[in-house]
Amino acid sequence: MEQKMKEKISKLREIVEDSKSIVFFGGAGVSTESGIPDFRSVDGLYNQQYDYPPETILSHTFYIRRTEEFYRFYHNKMIFVDAKPGKAHLKLAKWEQEGKLTAVVTQNIDGLHQAAGSKNVFELHGSVLRNYCEKCHSFYDVDYIQSTDGVPYCNRCGGRIKPDVVLYEEGLDSNVLAGAIRAISEADTLIIGGTSLAVYPAAGLIDYFRGKNIVLINKTPTARDEVADLVIQGSIGEVLDSV
Repeated sequence: MEQKMKEKISKLREIVEDSKSIVFFGGAGVSTESGIPDFRSVDGLYNQQYDYPPETILSHTFYIRRTEEFYRFYHNKMIFVDAKPGKAHLKLAKWEQEGKLTAVVTQNIDGLHQAAGSKNVFELHGSVLRNYCEKCHSFYDVDYIQSTDGVPYCNRCGGRIKPDVVLYEEGLDSNVLAGAIRAISEADTLIIGGTSLAVYPAAGLIDYFRGKNIVLINKTPTARDEVADLVIQGSIGEVLDSV
């Protein structure tokens, strides 16, 4: 590890030690280290070939009009049941257990923070692990979706089942949003990791932070680097594991 990186890790360690209420705000980069592709990297979903761009397929309109095609893509590219929590997930869960970290706010839909042991997780964009009948609202887990070819239907009322995932054109859940805003506004340290801070309204939530330190950890520069007290360019898992 080069000297400059060592100094930044040391600074992050100091910040964490001095903090009493850390909130972590994370994006796709947290889960790419668990083998789940992100949307914008070189290997991400945007750079693979489909009849429609992923943004179009993962829209509310496409889901309603071309449900079969939506589910074909969803089955192939959005569900990763074999993925295991990475170093970042595990370290954050450990900090929560130690009373250092008060909440995780995530843009990811894979449930890996909870799998690692985190309890207070605000999933801004929902979760592939939860699915509901659009008619009777019966709950279905991800195994039911995986075991179904094509569009899944409710075995109670025959209604169509929809993933509890926020699609493009859909609004964020107001309760999740309110909880995330409250957690961020009450934190003394905000660690932002594995996100380009390009997806709104989620990225705008960091504006609610009123605490002491903003730490930004990402492999590439972001539009908010200048507002951070500490910027570390690197793997979120490797960085947090070093603290």
